[in-house]
Formats: sequence, structure tokens, C-alpha cells
Amino acid sequence: MTDAPTTDRCYFRQLLAGRDFAVGDPVAGQMVNFSYLIGDRGTGECVVVDPAYAVADLVDVAAADGMRLTGALVTHYHPDHCGGSMMGMRIEGAAELLSIVDVPVHVQADEAEWVLKVTDLSTEDLVTHGPGDLVTVGAVPVELIHTPGHTPGSQCFLVDGRLVAGDTLFLDGCGRTDLPGGDPEALYYSLTQTLAAVPDDVVLYPGHQYSVESFARLGDTRQRNVVFRPSTPEQWLRMFGGG
Repeated sequence: MTDAPTTDRCYFRQLLAGRDFAVGDPVAGQMVNFSYLIGDRGTGECVVVDPAYAVADLVDVAAADGMRLTGALVTHYHPDHCGGSMMGMRIEGAAELLSIVDVPVHVQADEAEWVLKVTDLSTEDLVTHGPGDLVTVGAVPVELIHTPGHTPGSQCFLVDGRLVAGDTLFLDGCGRTDLPGGDPEALYYSLTQTLAAVPDDVVLYPGHQYSVESFARLGDTRQRNVVFRPSTPEQWLRMFGGG
């Protein structure tokens, strides 16, 4: 399918770790994370979503497009999305980004303590948000949607007909719930109630390249993704309660 932005003003880039940045990094290539650049072409401002691995590369991509970073948005605390230690390895992330550009890091309030535990960020670096808050990039509004389950403060970003979902929802499957802070029942309600307010024609952009396609209409995902088959919390927990 073809991504069809709804406005010309919104700047949007989907970048695959190991291919579009952090080229040659074996961890980045194995983890197949997506980072995103979202901005306002009119003002040249943009934010980076889930800065990890070679964060200087992300700054360079934005600069090559004539954009300057004014903030970072973090979907959740796992080091492959914001940097930190993971499985004995140290991944670059938001802390290293701030050594290049002095920008605020926007996190969901319930995720702040987790982000602080795994990164070298301080409370002064973070801007915490509640459900439904807006982060405005130039004149482009980004709605922050709290979707707990994968982690307590997981959040998705709705902007210009696109949903950047982190590890809350993939084109096939969803984020695991057996890691610290995971809650399978909360994820069921995030997928079936909170995200139910997002229209079918919105394009879903996940946190990892776990499917052949890199993005898909949310309505198509709801039709084919097995995580939407259970109709009750009890059915969901029987199928996905183990993560």
C-alpha cells in the first residue's frame, strides 16, 4: 500500500535501524526497530520518536531534509526504543541525543520512573504527559494516546492520519506482556477500547519491522491481526496472558 499523508505541511519519515541508520550495527539489524521523524515543513521543526542506536545518524537525516530537532518522543522505556542497558549491551539513545541537541524528552507520566531507571536521563530532561495531551511541532499537533499493557506508560502518537504505535500494536501481533511492568489485561483494553477511537483509515506505523510491510491501514490490521480475535478479556488472557 501507499502511505497517503493528509497534509503537505506534515513532515514524516519512517527509519529502519540497521538499514536507514545505524548501518552495520548487528544489534540494530537484529532488533529491526523503527524510529520516526515528525515535523512541520513550514517551520523546519521536527521531533524524533524512539531515538536509539546511532542517534547522530537520526540528527543527520533530519538536517539533510532541512529540519532541526526540537524534541524527542518516547513510546516506552525499553532500551531499544530510548537507549540504555539490555541483555548486557549498552544501546545509545535519548541521553546521547541530548549531548548533541538540547531538547526535551516527552514521556507518559507512568513511564517516567522506568525511563529514568534504564537511561542516563534526569528528571529535568523529561516532560511528562497525561492521556490525550498534545505536543505541537511547529503548527503540527501530535496527540499522545496512553496505551498501557506492554509497559505501564506505553503511548502511541496520532498525527496527520498516522498512528505511531511503538510496541503496543504491530501489523501482526502486539507487544509482549511478560517483561517488567507488563499487564496483559491492560493491553487488551488499550487495543480494544482506547485505540477503538482511532478510525480505520488511519495508517498504522509500528515500532519494529516484524512483517513484510512497514505500515498498513489500521482497519486492515484489525481484520487480519490475531490479537483482535478475542471478544472478551477472558478469551484474551487465555490466548495472550503469557506474553
